[in-house]
Amino acid sequence: MNNLQINTTQNVNLNYAIVGIGERIVAFFIDALILYLYYFLVDLIGTAIGYIYDDGWTQRGIVGLIALPAMFYSLLMHIIFNGRTVGKMMMKMRVVSVDGSPVRWSNYLIRWMLRLVDILLFMGSIGILTILFSEKSQRLGDAAAGTVVISTKTHAKVSHTILEEVTDNYVPKFTNVTLLTDKDVRLIKETFEIAQKSNDFKTMKALKDKVDSILQTNSDLYDKQYLDTILKDYNYFTQKL
Repeated sequence: MNNLQINTTQNVNLNYAIVGIGERIVAFFIDALILYLYYFLVDLIGTAIGYIYDDGWTQRGIVGLIALPAMFYSLLMHIIFNGRTVGKMMMKMRVVSVDGSPVRWSNYLIRWMLRLVDILLFMGSIGILTILFSEKSQRLGDAAAGTVVISTKTHAKVSHTILEEVTDNYVPKFTNVTLLTDKDVRLIKETFEIAQKSNDFKTMKALKDKVDSILQTNSDLYDKQYLDTILKDYNYFTQKL
């Protein structure tokens, strides 16, 4: 896998693994299977309607209306689920902008329209070749839309979890940190780490004030020390005891 580096608005560099051709093909066939099953169901519904209506035009009209969403499956899924289809969700990948900016519906529309060239007209050969030989593994639709498909798989590291290393003789300072949930602490840690990397002291102070107000600790520790203590105390009470 190639890597894509994105610089966020906080000047934090994020590295993502670009998905290769193999995983993209698997995701494509998962989506294709879903569409096949959908069309099979539509066919059954059409047969049932045929028993009710003798008018063939009515039958074809109803079946066509039911089948219509499948034509826009890829476009709608990407827009609704933030760059993912069912296949991409299962393979843990998503479409993002090359420059790190939010992907707009117009970008997804461009990708979807160029499926005609990438996939449909030439049996996928154009899409496969452009993915194989482009620097960022982009098909024509990606190149035109300014997007790339990245992996969202995470590798378990302590720095990526809510866990904090504490020594055996660590003495916690704030006993009420257990009022926080794992989700709260994960959000605190992620925001804290980003603020540290970008020297965003304003965000760090706002985060400290927010946590302080929730726990009502009225602490005089400075922002970085306070947040670091909160994370370690939470780990102590939830992991050590």
